[in-house]
Amino acid sequence: MNAETTTVASAHDFTPYTEKKGEEYMNGAQKEHFKKMLLSWKRELMEEVDRTVSHMKDEASNFPDPADRATQEEEFSLELRTRDRERKLIKKIDSTMERIGSDDYGFCDQCGVDIGIRRLEARPTASLCVDCKTLDEIKEKQLTGG
Repeated sequence: MNAETTTVASAHDFTPYTEKKGEEYMNGAQKEHFKKMLLSWKRELMEEVDRTVSHMKDEASNFPDPADRATQEEEFSLELRTRDRERKLIKKIDSTMERIGSDDYGFCDQCGVDIGIRRLEARPTASLCVDCKTLDEIKEKQLTGG
């Protein structure tokens, strides 16, 4: 099996893209690479949502002891917060897929420069280059005093 026909098994288990000399940035092969990554990541998140729902249904008990009940409620609360963050991430993955379709993917929203293959592999939903992201974080620290 060659690298082009293998599918990504996991968002965390993928073959890094090998750039070819003189290759145009964000060409069809690169876009396809990131589509596979994003779809795999989304599938993992959706599977995790399904597992949470079944876990909560299976584990839901009405414990007579208030401490046991509180522990279970806290556990469920943490799971739900995690799933909420993942739900937001799924929306971001969907909007990133739209960016790929409209040829906006891989370019910084603020300055228009190439974000770079390696940065996108580390953070496929990145919409800012390293420099603009760094400036945003510095501005945020100045505003929040952190």
